[in-house]
Amino acid sequence: MIITSTNIAKPTTFLWNGKEVTTGIYKEPINTPIFLGKSDVKNDEVTDRKNHGGEFKACYLFSEDHYDYWKNLYPKLDWNWGMFGENLTVKGLNEDTIKIGDIYKIGETLVQITQPREPCFKFVYKFGSQDVLKQFIDHGYPGTYIRVLEEGYVKTGDTFRLIKQAENSITTAQFFRLLFAKNKDKILIASIVDNDALPKRKRDSLRNYLVSS
Repeated sequence: MIITSTNIAKPTTFLWNGKEVTTGIYKEPINTPIFLGKSDVKNDEVTDRKNHGGEFKACYLFSEDHYDYWKNLYPKLDWNWGMFGENLTVKGLNEDTIKIGDIYKIGETLVQITQPREPCFKFVYKFGSQDVLKQFIDHGYPGTYIRVLEEGYVKTGDTFRLIKQAENSITTAQFFRLLFAKNKDKILIASIVDNDALPKRKRDSLRNYLVSS
């Protein structure tokens, strides 16, 4: 895996159901390194701190490999890296192989794979389509958030070096499908429910599903 583009956003405001919404989803490529901090990317806009930023969503990665799929669906959009709100566009990022809890060295940083992106209404607004949420879920390749274990700068061209592969875990793609499945695979849940690369709230929710179902 290699960084294709580093992207940050300035705050953008739009109207949604009669209310003003400010977002950092409108990322743009920059030609300088970016600093990955423990809770966010330095100089990047993170307005909704309830759903973005923080320990388990310090930085968002999306795969360059999936851009052609989306360009075919939405050819009239103004395409550039950062289109999905990612801080790092990454060539070779494969959600079918990376696992929740994997640890990588990137540039000056040490990071851990945490959880996939779950799409929200801001995708609907940016893509101009109510269909994009279902399309994103059905496609099944959501990118991933990371936890920053060691802060530092990363830049375009930096490669990912696997430091430690998570044991008894599941892939990002498997976890993404699990989140949206009506009948969830209890074996998959059991393999991830104690993985501290996931926030406690998510693990508790999965544990409750095991108990109640």
